[in-house]
Amino acid sequence: MLEALLRPKSIAIIGASRTPGKVGHAVLANLIQGGFAGKLIPVNPTTDEIRGRTCYHNLAAAETPIDLGIVVVPPKAVVEAISSCAHAGAKAIILITAGFKEVGEAGAKLEEEVARLCRSHGIRLLGPNCLGLINTENHMNASFATQMPAPGGISVVSQSGALCTAILDWSAGRGVGLAKLVSIGNKADLNEVDLLSALAEDDQTKVIACYLESITAGDQFIKVAESVTSIKPVVVLKAGTTAAGGKAASSHTGSLAGADIAYGAAFRRAGVIRAENFESLFDIATALSMQPLPKGRRVAIITNAGGPGIMAADAVENVGLEVKPLAESTSTALKQRLPAAASVGNPIDVLGDADPERYATALDAALSDETVEAVVVILTPQAMSHPEATAEAIVGSLRDDKPVLASFMGGLNVLPAREELAASNLPDYPSPERAVAALHAMYEYSLWRRRPPRVVTRFPVNRRRVERIIARHLRSGRREIGEVDAKDVLRAYDFTVPEGRIARSAEEAVAVADTVGYPVAMKIVSPDIVHKSDYGGVRLSLSTPNEVRDAYDLMMLRIGRRAPEAELVGVYVEEMCRPGREVILGMHRDPQFGPMLMFGLGGIFVEVMKDVSFYLAPITRDEALRMLQSTRSYALLRGARGEEAVDLEALAGGLQRISQLVTDFPQILEMDINPFIVGATGAPPVVADARMSLSLDEESQ
Repeated sequence: MLEALLRPKSIAIIGASRTPGKVGHAVLANLIQGGFAGKLIPVNPTTDEIRGRTCYHNLAAAETPIDLGIVVVPPKAVVEAISSCAHAGAKAIILITAGFKEVGEAGAKLEEEVARLCRSHGIRLLGPNCLGLINTENHMNASFATQMPAPGGISVVSQSGALCTAILDWSAGRGVGLAKLVSIGNKADLNEVDLLSALAEDDQTKVIACYLESITAGDQFIKVAESVTSIKPVVVLKAGTTAAGGKAASSHTGSLAGADIAYGAAFRRAGVIRAENFESLFDIATALSMQPLPKGRRVAIITNAGGPGIMAADAVENVGLEVKPLAESTSTALKQRLPAAASVGNPIDVLGDADPERYATALDAALSDETVEAVVVILTPQAMSHPEATAEAIVGSLRDDKPVLASFMGGLNVLPAREELAASNLPDYPSPERAVAALHAMYEYSLWRRRPPRVVTRFPVNRRRVERIIARHLRSGRREIGEVDAKDVLRAYDFTVPEGRIARSAEEAVAVADTVGYPVAMKIVSPDIVHKSDYGGVRLSLSTPNEVRDAYDLMMLRIGRRAPEAELVGVYVEEMCRPGREVILGMHRDPQFGPMLMFGLGGIFVEVMKDVSFYLAPITRDEALRMLQSTRSYALLRGARGEEAVDLEALAGGLQRISQLVTDFPQILEMDINPFIVGATGAPPVVADARMSLSLDEESQ
């Protein structure tokens, strides 16, 4: 895939220049100096030679077919340049030129014209407004970046050209090689999805690291990324995380579901590892490209100083990995070979005067211990230390079945040792915490690779009933589905809903209460009032006919004063729900990634603490349980501190039914079940209140 772009046999540089400092000169110079062995065809109408190469006044004059065209001419000349590449048989074009949609409406129109022209000729277009690409496999530096990285296992896809140059500098400074580096620019054609697909098939690429500011097609990204991460890891640094959603949301779920949360949910679904910053992007990618995945969470720590060992142990426990005692046989062997003052527990403290042999002894023992599944080796440069020789000794003890990460702390004194570690595929970090964070990402990815197949349960439901309710609202142009109809929708998907009916007079309210049984709840029914309690439109635990009559009259009086223009349908009278744990289930349909389910405890947990979790629909049973487990308040659901445990399976089932509902009906934009009252095992959860909103857009119907 993308063979003409990544591995061309002939390249035309349209806009090649003799003037150092110009982009057209830099691209040609980089291709020559990098050692690209294919045919190079410089094109410039004003010169016959550049850097010892014949230069053609136009591409037709070269009279030779090309695989790849690199265009660096001004925007007004781009269309002609691309046409000439098409006539020369190009199957791919890198459009480095800027001045397109990033500069305004005129540029956007030109960009669309260029993309349309490429599509008409079957040409794949990278850019515009990009740095270009580098492929170390064939020594091709088709960019205007000055550095050519050493070959390695990390491929980079970046939406920022400037960040690409920073990555190249990082690569050179840390001695970490790259496989491919691709600047995607404005993504007029090729985007992150295309590059993920291509790099998944690239044998040189072990890890794909991405810097993205946006994702072009959310559903396609999830599908492709999930396929790719089953083969090799994908690490993404997503910028622009504080961008707010489109219009203001009207539900709890919508108000909590920002753009960044949607990306997080999409990455979790697809198995993408999310980096929090530039450092962690390459901390994680480096570890994944150099070391095997851990088979479990048990970590051994080797250190020559107590403080850093404690720092590492804290970091391990804080991310959910484990520092367990070594096997007794390992400790016994270490006692025989290490000084008496050394600690042979975990961490293993080899003392400040440790020589390289002592480190090798400790690492051999740790890697041979069946209770150890990963090792972090720490060195602080002390007067007796030999960092470079120690690095060589550690490298000599590495195995291919357990990951080892190093933290050689310090600066100048450990620099030669770091170079030795990088050259031997042993990732090194300036602090134990960064090493542990990278190891944790490796462990989480190993769990993803071992995940069971996704099986989404389909429940028997009454879809026709929901179709009628939604159709009725859409015909009348009503976006909001109030409590009564929302509960009817949920009842059709086998949710337990309290018995109740609408009353249009005080006496009718009493008759309904007599039928459903006391105590009852009463709630105003109005298509114009979304949050009923704000208008005094909710009364609970009414136990007598007189209380019901008084509540009805008072409710009507208050609503008449506070919302005189609201249409009043009546009052919904229903049986009171039995006591239980109040939770909220919800959904917000993200424009990029589709329906995001939300779970959280009710009350202060959602209102103040925002202790909620999100997951993209459709979800499996395991994913529903994971949603519950990922909240800080999960312990309360399990029955911590004397609290009665709730029926977690029933709660997970409710999430799965919502998942099916919103997947079946894309017209539903947002919904809340709040509160959803959950009791002990065997007692079905009850929908105490619910509301939904619809899209009036015909495309979603």
